[in-house]
Amino acid sequence: MFVMIKQLEITLRPMSRGFHLVTREVLQHIESLPKVGIMNIFCKHTSCGLSINENYDPDVRRDLETIFNKLVPENCSDYTHTLEGSDDMPAHAKSVLSGVTLTIPITNGHLNLGTWQGIYFNEYRDYGGPRQLVITIIGE
Repeated sequence: MFVMIKQLEITLRPMSRGFHLVTREVLQHIESLPKVGIMNIFCKHTSCGLSINENYDPDVRRDLETIFNKLVPENCSDYTHTLEGSDDMPAHAKSVLSGVTLTIPITNGHLNLGTWQGIYFNEYRDYGGPRQLVITIIGE
């Protein structure tokens, strides 16, 4: 058995605040996937996140934005970390809720996602800028 490990770092273009389906964007940077393995995606930032969710209906992305904004509102008088703007501390909290890493199984050379699942990049800042992702693929 030959185990291969590949790692690359990609930069996502700046995106507006919200939940963005990026499955294709991630895969376009990968030459090929092993027959069997796992792909780990790690986001190198503290005010955005990654998740897997509905890849068909864009209403899901809008509703998730609404839910996260209600869970973690801006301009809360309890926040002490406010130097970087009213969206910054809520962005850190939302990042903790969603997480910054995903691990996806690879089967028969393809990501083994469910029929309606896609990779989301979740931008929690109004102006987050370009974002770096580290993609590690382990397989045979």
